[in-house]
Amino acid sequence: MNILIIGPSWVGDMVMAQTLFMRLREQHPDCAIDVLAPDWSRPILERMPEVRQALSFPLGHGVLDLASRRRIGHSLCGQYQQAIVLPNSLKSALVPFWANIPKRTGWRGEWRYGLLNDVRVLDKARYPLMIERFMALAYAPNTPLPQPYPRPQLQIDSNLRQQALERFALDTQRPVLALCPGAEFGEAKRWPAEYYAQIAATRIEMGWQVWIFGSQKDHPVGEAIKAALTEQQGQSLHNLAGTTGLAEAIDLLSCAQAVVTNDSGLMHVAAALGRPLVAVYGSTSPGFTPPLAEQVAIVRLGLDCSPCFERTCRFGHYDCLRQLPPEQVEQALNALLTQGTEVH
Repeated sequence: MNILIIGPSWVGDMVMAQTLFMRLREQHPDCAIDVLAPDWSRPILERMPEVRQALSFPLGHGVLDLASRRRIGHSLCGQYQQAIVLPNSLKSALVPFWANIPKRTGWRGEWRYGLLNDVRVLDKARYPLMIERFMALAYAPNTPLPQPYPRPQLQIDSNLRQQALERFALDTQRPVLALCPGAEFGEAKRWPAEYYAQIAATRIEMGWQVWIFGSQKDHPVGEAIKAALTEQQGQSLHNLAGTTGLAEAIDLLSCAQAVVTNDSGLMHVAAALGRPLVAVYGSTSPGFTPPLAEQVAIVRLGLDCSPCFERTCRFGHYDCLRQLPPEQVEQALNALLTQGTEVH
């Protein structure tokens, strides 16, 4: 059985989609799972043993381009027995339709009747977690989801990891604290850079080194963190944001003894690598897309105005983040590393 997955458009969502792939392989051990997704997701998919291949989807997020979608669909005709469409948009269901895949599964959304012929109606109360909404599509409608739920697990090639260490002149002789201070969603997810700097300074004084991860847009934040340190402390900090590709970032994150991060795609990557993880939440909530790992500390204030799920603070004060002191995060990190258990 060959199954085509139309993948999501965000890093964290793609990581969490591995739970669906795991469930499909449990039910159909001999099935082949291909994922049609943007090229940026290839490093994630290549580290999932359940996926046979990542198929390049050349269109950017939000681009319709009917001719290209029709061409891609026609090129896949006759290759798959089922398609599972994870995004809820109409356009995401076009390729499986034009590929004439017999069974086309997905949640009802944007008037997709006809494009999908196995349409599910989502009960958000029954499936409060995103991974539940993904995994439910592996089963017949209304089938109870088996417990316990699987956790994403990215597999690392030690040779590729060593190449990344050499390329960026890094070593693991001292413990590594990874910081992920960015968040594509918006400012209301970003804990202040000066607070990250305090965490970095504390760990460096304890003999650790600090690696900062993120996109090119996060590089200035990394530089602000470094600027807040003493010159001597700064020698133990490496700002990798915007300098690594996603593949290298994944491999290097696997070297970390601990990670402190905002609610972001890299948070889910770190969780899927099994890294001890402190996740700082502001405008969002761990109730829908929590980091799925054994050693996790969730740190949030839970103010009356949060979670608001806004990109920017409608009051302009960002108190849900600014009132969350570094000492609270450091305390959670210490508890995580000394107890080795889940902390909430």
